Amino acid sequence: MKNFIWENPYPTIRAPLFARNIVSTSHPLAAQAGLRMLLKGGSAIDAAVAAAATIALTEPVSCGLGSDCFAIVWDGKELHGLNSSGVAPAAWSVDYFKKKYGTGSDGLAVQPKRGWDSVTVPGAVAGWAALHEKFGKLPFETLFEPAIEIAERGYSVPPITARKWDAAVAELKDQPGFAQAFMPNGRAPAVGEHFRIPEAAWTLRRIAESKGRDYYEGDIAAKIVAHSKECGGSMTLDDLRNYRPDFVKTISRKYRGYEVHEIPPNGQGIAALMALGILDHFDQAGLPLDSVRAQHLQIEAMKLAFADLYKYVGDPRTMEVTPEQMLDDAYLASRAKLIDMDRATHFAAGRPHAGGTIYMTTADESGMMVSFIMSNYMGFGSGVVVPGTGISLQNRGVGFSMDPKAANVVKGGHRPFHTIIPGFLTRDGQPVMSFGVMGGDMQPQGHLQTVSRMLDYHQNPQAACDAPRWKVNRDFTLDLESTMPAATVEGLKNLGHSLKSVNDPYMDFGSGQFIWRMSENDRELGYVAASDSRRDGQAVGF
Repeated sequence: MKNFIWENPYPTIRAPLFARNIVSTSHPLAAQAGLRMLLKGGSAIDAAVAAAATIALTEPVSCGLGSDCFAIVWDGKELHGLNSSGVAPAAWSVDYFKKKYGTGSDGLAVQPKRGWDSVTVPGAVAGWAALHEKFGKLPFETLFEPAIEIAERGYSVPPITARKWDAAVAELKDQPGFAQAFMPNGRAPAVGEHFRIPEAAWTLRRIAESKGRDYYEGDIAAKIVAHSKECGGSMTLDDLRNYRPDFVKTISRKYRGYEVHEIPPNGQGIAALMALGILDHFDQAGLPLDSVRAQHLQIEAMKLAFADLYKYVGDPRTMEVTPEQMLDDAYLASRAKLIDMDRATHFAAGRPHAGGTIYMTTADESGMMVSFIMSNYMGFGSGVVVPGTGISLQNRGVGFSMDPKAANVVKGGHRPFHTIIPGFLTRDGQPVMSFGVMGGDMQPQGHLQTVSRMLDYHQNPQAACDAPRWKVNRDFTLDLESTMPAATVEGLKNLGHSLKSVNDPYMDFGSGQFIWRMSENDRELGYVAASDSRRDGQAVGF
């Protein structure tokens, strides 16, 4: 059993949860929906799907019934990865956007941030069905009972969700269907105010009865396509009908005797592995916890990983280098040599050798562990809500590049660069932890920071979750959480880090959920779980 330090030096209202069956999510009603499935004798996947369907309604500022999802599942014997991110409508190309929106000052086609031309085929519902077919125990319809009840009867909006909801209204109020669905009384709901979305109950019932297919080729699909056509979008019934999620093999890196697993590109999980691979060339544990040099080292490793991520990662069919090349030991060793411990550096991409998200995790006493993430991106996503369905659609099309030479160039049927990443930890082939940190490009940074705290400094999952975080921005400036020690902040400034306060109501410093298996050999000892205090959620279990 891992010998954690159980004292928590950070302010928190959370304590680690110990149980043999656990659901940890960023909304209490979603956690309890999953727990209901476990109490019925369902699997950890049944719990994850029930929680996902519920949180699509209770945390609409992060996800919805038009989201994408990814998962890593330990089935008791081996790991399985699922990529259920959506693909571009067949009509999309650089020319499509150039003809419709013109070109910007950079000479590239203009890309809309919201609206129908930011929506790729939603993958979450297909992902739910695929996971249940492979790993579920309860009838598929049963998993939707809690969500349907909430859609019809409503719920009281919690504080953090209310704040993010209010922050989104000004930008999204004119998107088709948004105000009718998410602005009762002409505004965002206040804290504690009751909110209902009864149209979603019809959608959930159709999903439940058809094992998800109605969403892609039935009455739900017809409503989606009709709304797209009415609003000038390009999504067709063939785009929906032809979509399938993919089961994939995880990619991984060794770190401190453990194996850290991520989903391969088109996601950004590879950045966390690269940063850990770079960090592995230093004695991180020999630097004092929360010290300037400890944080500086991790920040520089993350910046190196991001430099390569933004240049090389996209749909695997258009990438010029492979994940294996990006994770090559010799290449990461050469990147590690670029770190100067006495000053911050703005790194360029290397050349590898040729050759507004929710995260939840569940575990059951049979040994199944699920790392699951689902997102609309940028809070409510596109801002588009399909009338009569309660379906709020993601804006993952923003992840494409309009540069014809880019690895991530927009192309019909291709997947865009994706930010959401589930994580998993094993040791000697046995499961250790299912984990994730939500929040745009904060996600691989959260993986790096929390994994290092647990493996280098032996902090327990809740303490590692509550600790102050930093965030490297796209321009390599740095955000520091307000709880970061003043001496550390000043020390990072003195090393040349450029501090910048980014007003980002959706991403902030991320939010994590963690389930750690107490023993690699004895399932009776169960798990310890953590839930991030930066969200409204909780870990529950029995």
